[in-house]
Amino acid sequence: MCCNMTKDGFDKITIRVKGYVCTDCGALFVMGLMLLFIVAAVSLAADWSFLSGNLVAYAYFALFAGVFLQFLCVLKYHEKIGEMRR
Repeated sequence: MCCNMTKDGFDKITIRVKGYVCTDCGALFVMGLMLLFIVAAVSLAADWSFLSGNLVAYAYFALFAGVFLQFLCVLKYHEKIGEMRR
């Protein structure tokens, strides 16, 4: 069984994801940006231009929020990130 995950394994993954989100605050917004762009492209291909225009506008807001939060996280964790890369 390849999909048999124990509770301990799930807890380890959860801790790693929480640590990643804490140090890369803007990552969720950037992932949301990519998801919104994909949905906008599909809706544009389906000739729903009214939906795709709104989704692209929200995607740019998500891009701005993601870059801004990423900048704040770099300022907050720059010493910690530098030690991890050494």
